[in-house]
Amino acid sequence: MTGIARLVVAAPASGHGKTTVATGLLAAFAARGTRVAGFKVGPDYIDPGYHALAAGRPGRNLDPVLVGEERIGPLFAHGGAGADLAVVEGVMGLYDGRVGAGDFGSTAHVAALLAAPVVLVVDASAQGRSVAALVHGFRSFGSVRLAGVILNRVGSDRHESLLRDACEEVGTPVLGALRRHRAVAAPSRHLGLVPVVERSAEAAASVAALADLVAEGVDLDAVLAVARTAPPLAATPWTPSFVEPVAARPVVAVAGGPAFSFGYTETAELLRAAGAEVSTVDPLRDEALPAGTRALVVGGGFPEMYADRLAANVPLRAAVAALAASGAPIAAECAGLLWLCRTLDGAGMCGVLDADATMTDRLTLGYRDAVALSDSSVAPAGTRVTGHEFHRTQVTPRAGAAPAWAWRGGEPEGFVAGGVHGSYLHLHWAGHPGIARRLVAAASA
Repeated sequence: MTGIARLVVAAPASGHGKTTVATGLLAAFAARGTRVAGFKVGPDYIDPGYHALAAGRPGRNLDPVLVGEERIGPLFAHGGAGADLAVVEGVMGLYDGRVGAGDFGSTAHVAALLAAPVVLVVDASAQGRSVAALVHGFRSFGSVRLAGVILNRVGSDRHESLLRDACEEVGTPVLGALRRHRAVAAPSRHLGLVPVVERSAEAAASVAALADLVAEGVDLDAVLAVARTAPPLAATPWTPSFVEPVAARPVVAVAGGPAFSFGYTETAELLRAAGAEVSTVDPLRDEALPAGTRALVVGGGFPEMYADRLAANVPLRAAVAALAASGAPIAAECAGLLWLCRTLDGAGMCGVLDADATMTDRLTLGYRDAVALSDSSVAPAGTRVTGHEFHRTQVTPRAGAAPAWAWRGGEPEGFVAGGVHGSYLHLHWAGHPGIARRLVAAASA
């Protein structure tokens, strides 16, 4: 049972300012001395980085599609332990869930699982009195409790007064109004915001500015009062110790740094619980794997932005190739897959897989139900998982390798070669904790 005060920050659609408000709330409350925890609905890797910077603790994801709805409460209780207030940032529009599955996986779904009140962020830059109809519609549709509105990108005092009067007509409290403010805008590129790790100094300044903006424009006491209306949540905190540890303590290197910043906090927690000594390697800086490395985990990120620097790190590329040749387990997702290829847009990569990667203009995005086609250090053949695909690249194999997964009606995807498992599929290991145990066991063998 957890009684943490909590609220969900939602919006009618993407682009209304959920990240601005959620991050700003976390930073503003933290500045007041409140212990805060930030969460993100869905498979997003970037927003939790901003939440972590604002809250001073890891940002975490709550995704019923990837981990199962039965784990949302436990993961929330785990990530919110010791906090006075939890702020959960939604995804897309309030009721937008997995395509073809209604609101499953939506912000509303997670709000219901957490019994949390919802605060709706509305981009009011082109809104007048009609904002009342918008707010009334969202309050009337579905079963979540819409407890208030925060108006974003308000143009003037007169504009704010008009909007407040309109919301009052439909009986919805306005908890705050934020003016247009360029100083707090985070830069974006082809897969969303630029991650914190790539702009740490600028990101810290942006978060500090957000704290000031939200503290000035939002009634924080009213927001906290809303969060405290959430009832006690019947959930036993998730723990990575559900995984049975191996007897040995193999070193498992996990790629990090600006080129490989996509990953879930629970991955390292599960690896440690499974008996591994986890050590981070930054392929842009480190020329060797950590001493004693017996396995390597490489998540997602932006290797295409750093292809020349990755190519220039010849010693580390050779070390990764040697690790793969030894049969050690290597689990690579998306960006990690690209790094294991022979080339990325013509730049030399690790050459572990006989394949070439190139950037394209096409965005590939969505959840995938997959089945393992080959035994690997990640999963035995026949294992069924649900993951997420998010990239603008394609990989062209030169020589045959066993496929990792099948999805899209049976089409094979990815590579299994020796101990190497490379795929575009992002998995949340909390939903499949056996992966960590299997990989660590293989590292110990």
